[in-house]
Amino acid sequence: MSKSNESFIDEVTVSVTAGRGGDGCVSFRREKFVQRGGPDGGDGGRGADIVLVADNNLATLLDLRLHPHLKAPSGENGSKSRKDGKAGEDVILRVPVGTMVFDCEDESDEATPVADLSEPGQRWVAARGGRGGRGNSNFATPTRQAPDFATPGKAGASSRLRLELKLLADVGLVGFPNAGKSTLIRRLSAAKPRVGAYPFTTLVPSLGVVDVDDRRFVVADIPGLIEGASEGAGLGDRFLRHVERTRVLVHLLDAGRMQMEGADLVADHATLRRELGRYDPRLLERPEIVVFSKLDLVPTREKLEPAAKHFRERGHEVIFVSSATGEGIERLVPAMLRTLDACAEAEASGAGAEE
Repeated sequence: MSKSNESFIDEVTVSVTAGRGGDGCVSFRREKFVQRGGPDGGDGGRGADIVLVADNNLATLLDLRLHPHLKAPSGENGSKSRKDGKAGEDVILRVPVGTMVFDCEDESDEATPVADLSEPGQRWVAARGGRGGRGNSNFATPTRQAPDFATPGKAGASSRLRLELKLLADVGLVGFPNAGKSTLIRRLSAAKPRVGAYPFTTLVPSLGVVDVDDRRFVVADIPGLIEGASEGAGLGDRFLRHVERTRVLVHLLDAGRMQMEGADLVADHATLRRELGRYDPRLLERPEIVVFSKLDLVPTREKLEPAAKHFRERGHEVIFVSSATGEGIERLVPAMLRTLDACAEAEASGAGAEE
């Protein structure tokens, strides 16, 4: 496996333990000419929290895979002269935007995330530090003027968590292996995924940023799906996770397969939609653009017209593209923008209706 594949980690399990609170202090004031000073033991400091923070500059959970056991520092003990111990310094764990957190104790099939870090800068406390103990100065009363005891600090919370990364993208490219998604995303953006003429070249998702005039949007190249992907075939269930948060789906159908006997783009499209629907029926409601790719491998385009007509009659926009030559890109990018704008309008009207 390539180095780039090894560095993309989209699921990890970590054990987190927050810091213990410092102990309270037992102390009595000792000064010259003061024979029996009162209690002056300080409180222990609070144990450190472990906090997850969504960071737009990260794209993998690799760091947490390398450090799966995390422990925060304890608070300092209290000391004499009513000096409280310092609180432990919180441990900040930066994770990619789109990270979902699950409690490993919840083993149900429909486990609900305890946190969904979908916005840059969003924070979530994974484990709270223990409270510091109270020094003996807190327990002095008119009838008990010299308490000789303090309380210990509390242990920090601990838990075992599963983190899953779901890429956040405006447009998701879906299709069978070797349909030309990696080549297309290279043509569209500055992303540089591996490209090769064999299935499963792309073993990890990659993101590309498309700049058009004063507009910018993010495209995700989802690794190739195969029949049975929704049930895990070809790691499809893990790849499908990254489709969930895309706003528009571009179905890439390999027109070059028309040269092969028995190739059927309509059937290919139906298989892709079937796998998407089995994984999450809501994916079938996403706006969709149909792209016939590898146009440079098709000697006569008349062969493509029956399939194109089929999709147009069902309300799909169909675009012919050759990523190798750049043909069709000038139509595809505006189509993506139009569809994204329509999504934004629908979301805005939906939000207004709820208010």
